[in-house]
Amino acid sequence: MAAKKGSLSISSENIFPIIKKWVYSDHDIFIREMISNGCDAITKLKKLDMMGEYQIPDDYKASIQVVVNPEEKTLKFIDTGLGMTADEVEEYITQIAFSGATQFLEKYKDKTTEDDMIGHFGLGFYSAFMVADEVHIDTLSYKDGATAVHWVSNGGTEYEMEDGTKEGVGTEITLYLNEDSIEFANEYRVREVLEKYCSFMPVEIFLSNANAEPEYETIDEADLKEDDEVIEHIHEDAKMEEKENENGEKEMVEVSPAKEKVKIKKRPVSISDVHPLWAKHPNECSDEDYQEFYRKVFLDYKEPLFWIHLNMDYPFNLKGILYFPRINTEYDSIEGTIKLYNNQVFIADNIKEVIPEFLMVLKGVIDCPDLPLNVSRSALQNDGFVTKIADYIAKKVSDKLSGMCKTKREEYEKYWDNISPFIKFGCLKDEKFCDKMKDAILFKNLDSKYLTLKDCIEENGGEIVEPNDHQGENAENPDDNKVEEIKTTIYYVTDEVQQSQYINLFRNQGKDAVILNHNIDSAFITQLEQRNPTVRFQRIDADVTGDVKEEISEEEKEAFKKTSDSLIEIFRKELGNDKLDVKIEKLKDESVASMITLSEQSRRMQEMMKMYGMAGMDMGMETALILNANHPLVQYVAEHQEDEHAGVICKQLYDLAMLAHKPLNPDEMTAFVKRSNEIMMLLTK
Repeated sequence: MAAKKGSLSISSENIFPIIKKWVYSDHDIFIREMISNGCDAITKLKKLDMMGEYQIPDDYKASIQVVVNPEEKTLKFIDTGLGMTADEVEEYITQIAFSGATQFLEKYKDKTTEDDMIGHFGLGFYSAFMVADEVHIDTLSYKDGATAVHWVSNGGTEYEMEDGTKEGVGTEITLYLNEDSIEFANEYRVREVLEKYCSFMPVEIFLSNANAEPEYETIDEADLKEDDEVIEHIHEDAKMEEKENENGEKEMVEVSPAKEKVKIKKRPVSISDVHPLWAKHPNECSDEDYQEFYRKVFLDYKEPLFWIHLNMDYPFNLKGILYFPRINTEYDSIEGTIKLYNNQVFIADNIKEVIPEFLMVLKGVIDCPDLPLNVSRSALQNDGFVTKIADYIAKKVSDKLSGMCKTKREEYEKYWDNISPFIKFGCLKDEKFCDKMKDAILFKNLDSKYLTLKDCIEENGGEIVEPNDHQGENAENPDDNKVEEIKTTIYYVTDEVQQSQYINLFRNQGKDAVILNHNIDSAFITQLEQRNPTVRFQRIDADVTGDVKEEISEEEKEAFKKTSDSLIEIFRKELGNDKLDVKIEKLKDESVASMITLSEQSRRMQEMMKMYGMAGMDMGMETALILNANHPLVQYVAEHQEDEHAGVICKQLYDLAMLAHKPLNPDEMTAFVKRSNEIMMLLTK
């Protein structure tokens, strides 16, 4: 073929500056594009072989060689794919890439800062001009009688093409790097990029330095492979040692047989794992395989809690592995990492659109060839297809968790404290997820035993009543549906230390409570009450229940009321608050003198205000001071109202009750400590 010169078909301003600056959000992504093109060429050659249109030679090896040359400031990509004829170079390199280029330039000429602005123009090859002043293509097609082609472009609109000298089928692309991109002639920098984007490409990838001294290794001759380059044969004599025999005589004994070894050129190691774990069937993968893959990909040496292997063919093709990491929420970031692949080609980290918001803690890989991607493969188009993937992932997670709860309950309980905030958040965000998880939500009681909602209800003597069933019972009287009868109260604790006296009261009466100490729990139990209208959650210090109180006989009521009224009056007077809500009760536990209660409704209002940044606002919270009429100190105040110590006792009992409810403010704490010292001084007199 005679040398040919041509002009790229662009009728407006040059497209190359746009490629260099705006098409790709990551400067190093050109390496992925070059490798991806090589993979595509190899895949097509294999398909032709399968279809009988080409016979792959017996010694054929599918591979991509990446060669850096720091001295010449070049970077080569050599594939063993199907290659191109001169006509194909003309078509694919100089024409197809620019179909629609004029319209593209017109549309985006003013949008110079947008990453996601190009459709499918086949511009992958031209990403080379992000880093190169000049690009050479040397290629030989698989077709019979094909002639090698040499193509050159310096990044302008002109190119030259002539017969080449390439001997093997495939394509070699040489990038003559510009001064700003010399870093890509460095072997370690290129290795870093290859490991980032190409660790799981479906073709073996080898990196070498054109100027590096050859490296060698010595192996047993029996382990020699056909393509090993033998430098030297080495004979190792048997090793002998002097040892005593059974008769106590010394003799030379062979301890290691003679070996035939060979010195070979060091075998190259592929950067790409062509059979990644997610592409295998779950039955082929061991727990160690999953853990090793997790360590390798995410560099996290804390074992994951568990994992889910995704394998879906319909209605879209998706494979992957999702891990629930072990998180120390005090120190670790709770945002995970989802690595997105398209046919084993890395696309991006943390593609939030494909993962439900409540599962952002997950780490994993997703490989979905059907994903809608832009030309740079670095951003997803936000459409209904992506939503379907997120829904599928939420379903797979709920299936896995609900299945574990049923079949591996003991193991599931070990994970629950770690995963519960995310699962509860998921229930709040996704109704379908909540429906699937309703029987797999666990509550830990005061004895660290895990219970389902059904267990909690049954332990409190109730039964689960489905809303529809309940409404059916009252179908004849629609008004009855407006107010559901509360059949079961489930008590809970948010702070085992601060609420310890209430816990003791409950334990003494043989009652139980569950621990809900995460800030999402308030919203979560509100949702549970809405979904289960006959169930109510109440913190154990929200009120004094009948179980911990003594009944007052009819004969005692009048005298008790008189004592109560006088106690209320003196406490309000000594505490300087005539609106203080004071209640006098006879508690079965005589060791408790005073308590503060805050109604469940007020507490949830308080927590909601905290969530919206309105903490500290006084909204008339319904707190009450509970005094135990059975306690000697309360009785002393009732009987010695004029005593000089009565006022001190009133204040001390109030502060002690408040301490079990919430921290005192600085002035209150100062007064409390001073008063405590004064009381102790009285004991020394």
